[in-house]
Amino acid sequence: MNIVVVGTGVVGGYFGGYLAQAGEDVVFVGRGASLQAIREHGLQVDDVSGNFFVRPAQATDDPKTVGVVDVVLLAVKGWQVAGAIETIRPLMKPGTFVVSLTDGVEAPEELATALGKERVVPGLAVMLGSMIAPGHIRNTLQKTYITIGELDGSSSERVVRLQKACERARVTANISTDILSALWEKLILVGPYGGVGAVTRAPQGVFRSVPETRQLLEGAIREALTVARAHGAALSDNIVKQTLAWLDHGPAAGIGAMQRDIMSGRHSELETQIGAVVRLARVVGVEVPRHAFIYASLLPQERKARGEIEFPTAEEKFLKAA
Repeated sequence: MNIVVVGTGVVGGYFGGYLAQAGEDVVFVGRGASLQAIREHGLQVDDVSGNFFVRPAQATDDPKTVGVVDVVLLAVKGWQVAGAIETIRPLMKPGTFVVSLTDGVEAPEELATALGKERVVPGLAVMLGSMIAPGHIRNTLQKTYITIGELDGSSSERVVRLQKACERARVTANISTDILSALWEKLILVGPYGGVGAVTRAPQGVFRSVPETRQLLEGAIREALTVARAHGAALSDNIVKQTLAWLDHGPAAGIGAMQRDIMSGRHSELETQIGAVVRLARVVGVEVPRHAFIYASLLPQERKARGEIEFPTAEEKFLKAA
């Protein structure tokens, strides 16, 4: 298959790297230091099951030089989807489809509005990765996978074809008949995980064990479940227990991507994870006080990271007070 990975970060580099190593025609679209490193040295993936290089790797910052392709794997963060749409357009031909691996539940509709519903195959990725250096990705989760599914729940020829390409590349790819519920199921995990972590500035081993923050975590999970159900997601009560169990068995030093970005002063997925639950709760008349608290608490740091506001320094405060 002719595949373009838009967003060569941790998720795109990891799964795209496996596909490229297996012989699929993969082009990585990226920018900055990561793009330069991949062009010059290839892509390095360190994985639990073994390490490998994709060298040489096809990489560009100009999608117009690629031509049209079969599949676009969109692996950007939620706040980058709008900008990525213009990157995707030159890659499209009749039959090209876009697989969104972006966390959250709003990206499929955003893509469908811009590109056409028939072009979009929602998906999600499960891994525990980090960028060791530009062009160098590490995963520490034993069982990684992607889940994809048509919006109408069908098992179409195109998703089966992509699943087979993933199997050849030793990537587990599941086909869901209810992909929107699957997206909510993941958001119920990553939103509270990242949000509580960012508010407490503590790794998961700490906030899951302190009774007060564990209560906040479980309450946020239950809130997200209520909103998901109100929007039609078919999820059982067991999802709360399963989510907490996943977090309890995770590494004590684990830090979610949203928490990592906020603590590093970078633009995060606050709006598309915590903010999305707050907005979607309002639509269906559901109260989500924990999400509202987390969102309000983190919003100043998020707006600072976007360059919308500035924080005065301690010296400035002192001089003004004097």
